[in-house]
Amino acid sequence: MDLRDHLSTTGTALKHWFVAQSYDALCMAGLWLIGLLIIRVPGAPLWAFLGGALQFIPNFGVMIALIGPSIAALISGGFDRFLYVLILYAVLVVIDGLFLQPYLMRRAARVPIWASILTPLVLGLLLPSFWGVLIAAPLLAIFFTYRARARERREALLSQPQPQLPRRDEGLPR
Repeated sequence: MDLRDHLSTTGTALKHWFVAQSYDALCMAGLWLIGLLIIRVPGAPLWAFLGGALQFIPNFGVMIALIGPSIAALISGGFDRFLYVLILYAVLVVIDGLFLQPYLMRRAARVPIWASILTPLVLGLLLPSFWGVLIAAPLLAIFFTYRARARERREALLSQPQPQLPRRDEGLPR
């Protein structure tokens, strides 16, 4: 493979990851909006939009998105509404981390569900800072794209007709 093939493969993988992340952000914005409207948090559309936009920051974006609605709920409805926002946050994190994001990564970037759950945890432990968690999803998309491309090339080579070598007794005078 030359440099152009590597750049094309990596670009395709990152494009698929971005599409999956965009769908995830859109779904999370919708879930935030529904939950915040049910709880009656003021400015729910704004907080839902920010929740979706901050979804592009892996693992930390959802925590940052919690700040605005929790303060608005605390000011407008007291401690009960604040607790409901925290419960909504916990439910959304579980839905996103265990169901939505692995499903979308598998569909858009062809990353297995087990890999999209375990790899951020492993890279978060191996690398000394949050960089492992931050780059885990794009690296997974790139890795599995290269893996799929290698599998396609191997299958193409195996499907080509093999030249037949003459047998030892062919072509010999009798």
